[in-house]
Amino acid sequence: MKHFFNRRENIVTEALDGLLLTSSKGRLARLDSFPDIKVILRADWDKSKVAIISGGGAGHEPSHAGFVGKGMLTAAVSGEIFASPSVDAVLTAIRAVAGEKGALLIVKNYTGDRLNFGLAAEKARAEGFDVEMVIVADDIAIPGINQPRGVAGTLFVHKISGYHAERGEDLKTVAAHAAAAAGDIVSLGMSLSTCSVPGQAHEDRLGENEGELGLGIHGEPGVERITLQPVADIVATMVARLSPALREGASHALLINNLGAVPPLEMTVIANAVLSSPLGRRVQLIIGPAPMMTALNMNGFSLSLIRLDATREAALTAAVEPRAWMPAVERHEISIIAAPRTSAGLNDAAIAGDNFRNRRLITALCEHLISQETELNRLDGRVGDGDTGSTVATGARSVLARLDTLPLDRPAATLASLGDILGTSMGGSSGVLLSIFFTAAAKAMADKADISAALLAGLDRMTFYGGAGVGDRTMVDALSPALQALASGDVAAAARAAAAGAESTKTMMKARAGRASYVGERDLAGVADPGAVAVAGAFGVVASLA
Repeated sequence: MKHFFNRRENIVTEALDGLLLTSSKGRLARLDSFPDIKVILRADWDKSKVAIISGGGAGHEPSHAGFVGKGMLTAAVSGEIFASPSVDAVLTAIRAVAGEKGALLIVKNYTGDRLNFGLAAEKARAEGFDVEMVIVADDIAIPGINQPRGVAGTLFVHKISGYHAERGEDLKTVAAHAAAAAGDIVSLGMSLSTCSVPGQAHEDRLGENEGELGLGIHGEPGVERITLQPVADIVATMVARLSPALREGASHALLINNLGAVPPLEMTVIANAVLSSPLGRRVQLIIGPAPMMTALNMNGFSLSLIRLDATREAALTAAVEPRAWMPAVERHEISIIAAPRTSAGLNDAAIAGDNFRNRRLITALCEHLISQETELNRLDGRVGDGDTGSTVATGARSVLARLDTLPLDRPAATLASLGDILGTSMGGSSGVLLSIFFTAAAKAMADKADISAALLAGLDRMTFYGGAGVGDRTMVDALSPALQALASGDVAAAARAAAAGAESTKTMMKARAGRASYVGERDLAGVADPGAVAVAGAFGVVASLA
């Protein structure tokens, strides 16, 4: 896989410097032991309170350095990618930030982290520092394992510990809150891919239609592979594993964590699925969805839950300085506000009426456009963003769904209704252009009952607002000649003209409008404009029914 980096051996230090350079001035700093010992700490730290230290291997960004700041971590110790920091690095961090009140180490339950942080704690105690350590083992992926992994639920402990330390509480109290919190967290991850380490060969062990449940945050194999399925079913499987580990009747905070590569659109779909599941009823606070403890570019997510009480709720909702922490929000229902109601529209368009010929024509046109969804998407994938077929099919389905409400016995009102439906349902430029086309045609038809003249009037307005004309490699290349031919009353000639117009777009080496205008000549050669192809197909249907 491809990555953005300079040299593999410098990627972690350069990333940490990037974090420091993009943080507010005077908020974060690094020790001068850098880059051999990579410690990021609060620049304003005065050692008057308990210091909260965490860390681990890089590759989990924004964890851990991204959570250094007032209200959370005092310092973060980084190793190389997926490698624990050394004993010396952890000990250096303790020496740098621990004052009279001591320091709390928060460690994810991996052998390297436990050993290096543990030995550093022992050495620090021998030097006279007051140090406590809490190990987080929140992953429930592997039932009955003696040493569960520490994963994204560790962030709950960061937040709760930071809250109590900021309040000035002593080390024993802060450590007790941290340990209690660690014991009340459960987490489970799911991914559609493994992660890829920059500079290393990558081989994804998962098949094209496979996902993996219970991966570790270093790409360790999950507990089982599952077939690719709707996100609601994936979430249902995860909820079934998580729910038995939760205390009955308790409220919980939920962390929805992006493991690195899931698009925001999909993360909110996941959030909706989780909060709509039976688990959602047990959630009081929501954190995310957001990338908070990632696994480089893993295309997956994890769910972490912690049992709430009044103290933890206060800790998790308290404001903090680090921007990487997503503020917790209360679980709530979706607010719905009534949309403004418009008037009936052009010539009582809101009153339904029937006409067999118009119903048959509109039905045939819509069914044809829906059948062409895949092919139009394929064409658009060559010259645009690959969604023309889906956009057109969405509009066609919306028309069919409202067919019984259309004023099919009144042509001008029918055109106006089609403009309203397409303007609302299709989206993008195509929906707006076709809405303009039908709306303007409806107005012309109301003024004079001449369908050919009305459609030409719609074309005139569409090209005026859209800016495209014949030769610009758009749907106009098929629509304009077809409507010109239709003005003579010859439907078959109109269909032939539309087909010829669509075919002509294959040799147009430069698009002057639409998404294809951003594509070079090499990629346009021999590919018909999908909008023009859709228009040609529509006129073919009209001719077949004439």
